[in-house]
Amino acid sequence: MLCVSNLSSSYGNIRAVNNVDLRVDRGAMVALIGSNGSGKSTTLKTIAGMHSPDSGTVKFGDREITGWPTHRLVHHGLAFLMERPTSVVAPLTVEENLALGSAARRSNLPEMLARVFELFPRLKERRRQYAGTLSGGEQQMVAIGRVLITDPELLLIDSPTIGLAPAIVDEVYASITRLHSEGLSILFIEQNAELALAISDHTYLLHRGSIAIEGPSARLRNSQEIVDAYLA
Repeated sequence: MLCVSNLSSSYGNIRAVNNVDLRVDRGAMVALIGSNGSGKSTTLKTIAGMHSPDSGTVKFGDREITGWPTHRLVHHGLAFLMERPTSVVAPLTVEENLALGSAARRSNLPEMLARVFELFPRLKERRRQYAGTLSGGEQQMVAIGRVLITDPELLLIDSPTIGLAPAIVDEVYASITRLHSEGLSILFIEQNAELALAISDHTYLLHRGSIAIEGPSARLRNSQEIVDAYLA
């Protein structure tokens, strides 16, 4: 479904991502892990059209989408949930925030709202509440719901639980793993390597902008290589 080949990306003279290869098969849940500054967010932003690549290719389905702008990608079924705190439009209600996703891809809004409210019943209770008055965890639910409204085939997620209480972390990841179980393809960044390895099918570990280790998550869960790479 997604195939990234030899992707490199820089900020000025600093190479943040260096010849990265990764893939996400249809229906897979793939984790991208690594220490702070390893290039994880830049990788996702480059795939999602928010940062220009220096070289390499990105293919989504049968299309090469290298360098496509984010709004064009959304129309073709690839959605990107950015890292908090850019989660919600505070002066709009929960329902108005969710409706923004429909505008991006002209999905069936009533049907998709029902899906989001079934996934997050708390949002249905607060649908008329201004998003800026919600808790951090509830705002993240709104952010997830808004990208789901676009009815994506592939969802890119950058560190969805940073700064959230442990109970909310569990709730957010319960929703993400449920979406995966329903067939949604997901590529996500998670700071907690143990959690990422526990819920994903396949894991890539970035180290200083390059893929250091990759493989089935079940095989890597007790890998000394992971520990060594994080401490290097």
